[in-house]
Amino acid sequence: MFDATTRSGGTATASPRSAAAELAVATAGGPVPPAGFAARVTRVLLSPWSRLSLLVLLLASAATAVLLFQPQQLLTDGWPPQLGGVAAAVAYAVAYGVCTVAFVPRPLLNLAAGALFGSQLGLASALAGTVLGAGIAFCLGRMLGQDALRPLLRGKWLKAADGQLSRHGFRSMLAARLFPGVPFAAANYCAAVSRMGLLPFLLATGLGSIPNTAAYVVAGARASTPTSPAFLIALACIALPGLAGAVVAWRKRHRLRGR
Repeated sequence: MFDATTRSGGTATASPRSAAAELAVATAGGPVPPAGFAARVTRVLLSPWSRLSLLVLLLASAATAVLLFQPQQLLTDGWPPQLGGVAAAVAYAVAYGVCTVAFVPRPLLNLAAGALFGSQLGLASALAGTVLGAGIAFCLGRMLGQDALRPLLRGKWLKAADGQLSRHGFRSMLAARLFPGVPFAAANYCAAVSRMGLLPFLLATGLGSIPNTAAYVVAGARASTPTSPAFLIALACIALPGLAGAVVAWRKRHRLRGR
């Protein structure tokens, strides 16, 4: 019977076969290498549904923060005296964008922009905040929600909307911004889930938001003189598109029922 070792010069040397067997047993019975565990954890954290959960958590946190800090108090307390002029308008545009991501209604923010900064500076600040907020929502939805939500686009209407935004993104988003019945946040995340590009989305948002935003900003700036022609015209520009949108929605609803 042969020994597993040979002695040469008083030194014991294991045979290659026995060394390989011992290494195989140690590998099979040992713990999982850390690199493999870390890779699995990374895959789970970066999976589509994990990212979608993170998006929901971020939006819920933003909405909660808005409820706690109550930015609507700017209308009653006024802007902090440390800021004024263009610097205040820029700060308001940034706050406007964050608030729209947290689902604060844009009409309220537009009225506040007009009341705080007047018609011209208020309109510039509100439009900048609109584009900023839309861009933030689009990027969040694209990075964290698109991969999880695109496989769910199986309904006829959902597929049609996705195809329209993917093929004709600029004009479709421009129409959505001009039409008063389309919620701002819903349009942002629908565009993010589609294959629409970021630049056409931002351009369409900026151009399509001008009429409605200008009407609310002027109304906010002239709220102290409710009988002035500018205030009355602004109210008409707010009411008439809203009424037209309600009529169109009502007619389409009855047509679908008739089918």
